[in-house]
Amino acid sequence: MKVIICGAGQVGWQIARHLSGEKNDVTVVDNNPELVRRATDTLDVQGIAGFASYPDVLEQAGARDADMIIAATYSDEVNMVTCQVAHSVFSIPRKIARLRSQSYLTAIYSDLYRREHLPIDVVISPEREVAEAALQRIASPAAFDTEKFLGGRAHLLGISIKEECPVVNTPLRQLSDLFSTLRTIVVGIRREGRLFAPEPEDQIFVGDECYVFVVNEDIPRTMEIFGKVSKKRERVVIIGGGNVGLSVALALEEQTDRIRAKVIERSRKIAEKAADTLERTIVLHGDGLDATLLAEANIDKADAVLCVTDDDKTNMLAAVRAKAEGCPMAIALVNDPTLVPMMAPLGIDAFVNPRATTVSSILRHIRHGKVLEVYSIGDAEAEMIEAEVLSTSPLAGQKIRDIAFPEGVLVGGILKNGKVVKPGADTRIEEGDVVALFSLASDVPEVERLLQVSIDFF
Repeated sequence: MKVIICGAGQVGWQIARHLSGEKNDVTVVDNNPELVRRATDTLDVQGIAGFASYPDVLEQAGARDADMIIAATYSDEVNMVTCQVAHSVFSIPRKIARLRSQSYLTAIYSDLYRREHLPIDVVISPEREVAEAALQRIASPAAFDTEKFLGGRAHLLGISIKEECPVVNTPLRQLSDLFSTLRTIVVGIRREGRLFAPEPEDQIFVGDECYVFVVNEDIPRTMEIFGKVSKKRERVVIIGGGNVGLSVALALEEQTDRIRAKVIERSRKIAEKAADTLERTIVLHGDGLDATLLAEANIDKADAVLCVTDDDKTNMLAAVRAKAEGCPMAIALVNDPTLVPMMAPLGIDAFVNPRATTVSSILRHIRHGKVLEVYSIGDAEAEMIEAEVLSTSPLAGQKIRDIAFPEGVLVGGILKNGKVVKPGADTRIEEGDVVALFSLASDVPEVERLLQVSIDFF
């Protein structure tokens, strides 16, 4: 597949990293020569320095025979014009654009508008994706990472293993024997910075970060087994009233099981806009690092604080300050992946990575065919892939024990006839089943071959 990626920032670079690692023909376009050089020096990609919306630049990037263009520059207008030029001048079949402005999104999320006036096949909104991720973190307070799969019937949960975990030093095979009815699979473990797919004889140790695939009904029992106590969230303080914070507050207002929220915003203009938009949420104007203001927001009585300003360090410091003032749980939005290892030492319970959520959303649409969901784990270390099994797939009609999965691949769950099944060695995968697979990044091409999806992009 030949792909042009416009924008060599964090998102563009990660998408290029994924696609080039899977042996696709990738060209990166950016008007910053240094970002283009970084991409070409570190990845197996071609690079063009220039403005992505210029037809001559796209021509130079190979737009005449490109299969897909991904417009992920920092400018909404450039992304939209790039897709228009890709369609009108070069007839590129598939066009994906990242858009931030709420004004554009309100209009463009109308399928009729997009189909008749703007040739964008898929619109990716980082703010909406991040707001959804933040809501999932609030809903699963004992997990540092969470994502829905199999039509919302199951979740991938990231669980930090502490000393109070009852199953520490227990082989995974023994866990299956002890809790035979529990529909839970440990699909990944990060230990001392390295992520791997565990074998049945591997044990869980204190300090591990486990990725667990679990059916919704079994989440409470699973968290209990892993030493986590889930408490209902009734009061949340949101620090940052911009697009993300406002989206989260609006979503909380719309929930039937209402969570009372307060928003703290430093900018008076943004705070006034939030106050005008929200109906039942209190908006406070001031600095989220101010202990006096946090006390006014009753941070000590809050169940969680969500720090979503546009500055990573502010979010981390605000999370630490909120915990110091008595808030039991802190969630921080962090763009820079190099800051993530600092979360645990600082006592920050969970984080949201906008880049990872946006990358996951784009990957979901890149792997078209029968791929239904893709979630990028960590710093693009692994993926959780959900896909329907085709009749042509080598998986169809095979028992799991007889399938030559790579060492870095594990089956988390299978949806059969509307019911989630816990996979075992003797479980047979049939045509039409939907499988959720954990795969280390290096094994994704083989997963695509087994699923027979790479040939179904267009």
